[in-house]
Amino acid sequence: MTTMSFPSIFVPLVGLVFPAIAMASLFLHVQKNKIV
Repeated sequence: MTTMSFPSIFVPLVGLVFPAIAMASLFLHVQKNKIV
């Protein structure tokens, strides 16, 4: 396992994708429960 230039692209990708999925799941959960 070589981790030289891989984190250079992988870290920002996960750093943007993971919060996006978390926000989307939270939004869907709120929409499903209809908490206003």
